[in-house]
Amino acid sequence: MLRTAIPAALLTASFALPAAAQQAPAQETPTVPAPDMPAAAASFIDATGSQIGSATLTGTPHGVLIGLEIDGLPAGKWVAFHIHEGETCEHDHRFDSAGGHLNLTGTDHGYFNDTGPHSGDMPNQYVASDGLLKAEVFNGYVSLDGGPTSVLGKTLMIHAEPDDYVSQPAGAAGERLACAVIEAAS
Repeated sequence: MLRTAIPAALLTASFALPAAAQQAPAQETPTVPAPDMPAAAASFIDATGSQIGSATLTGTPHGVLIGLEIDGLPAGKWVAFHIHEGETCEHDHRFDSAGGHLNLTGTDHGYFNDTGPHSGDMPNQYVASDGLLKAEVFNGYVSLDGGPTSVLGKTLMIHAEPDDYVSQPAGAAGERLACAVIEAAS
């Protein structure tokens, strides 16, 4: 198993932002599709079928940038975030219809696996103390172009636990909390 060590100096370093950056106004979401780039959107629902958030996906020459905002998640903890292979989010069966992780190349799950990761593996995300998750995540393994790596029609999933980046088949990420179908922007 391959693991990458992060030097302790980087883990404890603090980086000061220029005063102008520290006082920048908050935006609703920084992800805005660039002109002439493919775009998609997704609406997250919870286990009761209630809408609790959204995602904006922007195609780039090197992958897909995903901006997300989801409310009502477990406060103050890390959660797993993946792309799943299924095309529906049926809440009455805890999103089983979303299938497993998107795995376009037949690899093992996890960043720490010698033969990983899955195409749908993405970094864990931190939910704020108010239960709100706002993030931007880049996935370089997928596209929005309608081709073999396209995620149009696939699903985004938030799990109850953080991904351990090595356990098969899904990183011991736990219960499925929120699901969203990726649809081409109109």
